[in-house]
Amino acid sequence: MYEGQSFSRRYTDYCEQNKRRRRRMRRLVLAAFLVVCVAALALVLSDRILPIEVWATPEKDIKEIQEIDFGAIQIEEPEPEEEEPIEEQKSTPVIFIDAGHGGNDGGCVEDGVIEKDINLTIARLVRDKLKELGYQVVMSRSVDRYVAKEDRVRKANEIQADIYVSIHQNSSDQRSVNGMEVWYDGTDAQRDSRRLALLVSQQTARSTKAVERMVRGDADFHVTGSTQMPACLIETGFLSNREERTKLASADYQEQIASGIVQGIEYYFHPKTMYLTFDDGPSEENTERVLDILKKRNIKATFFLVGENVERHPEIVRRIVREGHTIGIHCYNHDYKALYQSAETYVEDFEHARRVVYETCGVEAQMFRFPGGSINNYNQQVYAEIIKEMTARGYIYYDWNASLEDAAVSVDPQALLENGVQTTKGRKKVILLAHDVVYDTGTILEDLLDRFPEYEMHPLSEEVEPIQF
Repeated sequence: MYEGQSFSRRYTDYCEQNKRRRRRMRRLVLAAFLVVCVAALALVLSDRILPIEVWATPEKDIKEIQEIDFGAIQIEEPEPEEEEPIEEQKSTPVIFIDAGHGGNDGGCVEDGVIEKDINLTIARLVRDKLKELGYQVVMSRSVDRYVAKEDRVRKANEIQADIYVSIHQNSSDQRSVNGMEVWYDGTDAQRDSRRLALLVSQQTARSTKAVERMVRGDADFHVTGSTQMPACLIETGFLSNREERTKLASADYQEQIASGIVQGIEYYFHPKTMYLTFDDGPSEENTERVLDILKKRNIKATFFLVGENVERHPEIVRRIVREGHTIGIHCYNHDYKALYQSAETYVEDFEHARRVVYETCGVEAQMFRFPGGSINNYNQQVYAEIIKEMTARGYIYYDWNASLEDAAVSVDPQALLENGVQTTKGRKKVILLAHDVVYDTGTILEDLLDRFPEYEMHPLSEEVEPIQF
């Protein structure tokens, strides 16, 4: 007799075991499904629950951080992918436009006007205008969502953008404060961020007529300090100022801001041309100051020399040549009456000065500038004959179309600065007249150069088409 369990009993036990096994499997599958759901929900909500971070200038107060009602947040449409530059298109500048704040990070909020919204509107306008000009544009965000500042910078660095412009608004406890500020990292001179900041500030102030408060090189922002390309951050106005807040919320004013930013970017990549020229030197005290500033700025200029001064300060002339500047002849003796007695007296004086320059530094100068300009009160009777004779000898003369007017006696330094700015008249090509023997010219030279970020400085040469009266 078989003493084990019967078949039916064993079959029943087998069925029960299978049932228990299937129940365990269902529980495991359900548990796994719940884990996946929780993970997915956490991923979706992560964008909603990141802590609010306000990128504030030192003037902004922590009280400006706004409480967010998370329950009232609506689901946003996914942000469309920005078209990233293709390697073959890299010859076209790539502009990274950063609309500050976003999502739960509202930035400054005043009287229902939220900074993040204004930033995004202006950024979109800038993007559209730049694309119309043929630039490639990548945005940190194109919808209302939070993007960590580290991710913004990482994206700009990865695509090797050519410049980075971050758009923000400002706020202050002093409600009367207004105007525009532009920030850059002044500790890194290699990236040319200063020139970008100057251009964005200058052109936006011109387009909006806003108060140009300052261009600050002490920015302590991640987006200006960790980017690998020239970068600046513009705060286009103060939301805490009622009048300025009204402007900033208006479509017309936002268009003006965007136009200014775009023009600044356009000049950054396609500058106008200025030829900086100095007459009457060299001077032991003043020419050295001018040369020091030009060397510091890596700017090359043209010096129209007086022969007598060359004999007095030959080492300065050799320094001019050594540092890459170009030389022209002004005259040997700056005596207008003797110089302009006749074409012969002028040519004799010129050739004397030219020999002195050649013997001093080895330069055979072909360029020259008439003392007082090619047409002046002293040469009315002889200038045409002089021009004919000098042209026949192969020499080229250069007048100017902008001037500091620093040859006048007792001119206030600030007036010299304004003369230089006003007389350029925004021309695409400028030959600017200055005098390196004038003390105040050296005093205001750095400020003057800061006023011309839209110009690229070059020395004159015989290949440059002259400006002549």
